[in-house]
Amino acid sequence: MIETGQRVLLIWEGKEYYVRAGEGTLSTDKGIIDLNALLDASPGETIETHLGVPFYIRIPRPTDFFSHARRTGAPMLPKDIGMVCALTGMNRNDDVLDAGTGSGIASIFFGGIAKTVTTYEIREEFAKVCQKNIQEAGLENVQVIAGDMLDAAGSYDVVHLDLQITEAHIRHAHALLRPGGYLVTYTPFLEQTFIVMDTAEPLFTDVVCHELIGRELTRTKRGTRPSTRVSHSGYITVARKE
Repeated sequence: MIETGQRVLLIWEGKEYYVRAGEGTLSTDKGIIDLNALLDASPGETIETHLGVPFYIRIPRPTDFFSHARRTGAPMLPKDIGMVCALTGMNRNDDVLDAGTGSGIASIFFGGIAKTVTTYEIREEFAKVCQKNIQEAGLENVQVIAGDMLDAAGSYDVVHLDLQITEAHIRHAHALLRPGGYLVTYTPFLEQTFIVMDTAEPLFTDVVCHELIGRELTRTKRGTRPSTRVSHSGYITVARKE
């Protein structure tokens, strides 16, 4: 059953409304919905406006938080986050360190997979937003720290960096990783990517950089072709500790 304060999606004919169950109402062009009524409902059911129009109830998944959660900037795309998970083999036994939290979208994806996630955000105001998004995703295994990743201690199976990376970040990540663990960095520009690769190659094995490209198909009455929108998003460098 849906609990007080829980985030819920209400859907009508392709429109999505990101609401919180409990006190208050949602006003739409199809009528008003009493959000208290969600507490007696279950996902998959419908709830009606005062005009009798039914809205479908859905519990948000990480992809929905990417679309609707409050942002502090542009988060990594789900396809790029998926590459991190796939190339590291991230799983339920892993302790993950994520640095450069931003809005916390990557941490929400990681939290649904890994045993624990510790995420560092040096900007306190961003960390507060991330903490709120993590709470709304219902993840108790994700810890948000408002601080510098260079101050992190402990040991981890995966270290993920999405920030202004320096040589010091790469060396510290190497010290934090358990044997066989993975460092993954997301960099938007080649100049930062070269810093990662040049620093990582003497320390790690299997240092590989991947350009992140994805193209949707566009279908019209005239025919089907790849979308002409920009397909490049950034670079992921993966390195493994011996």
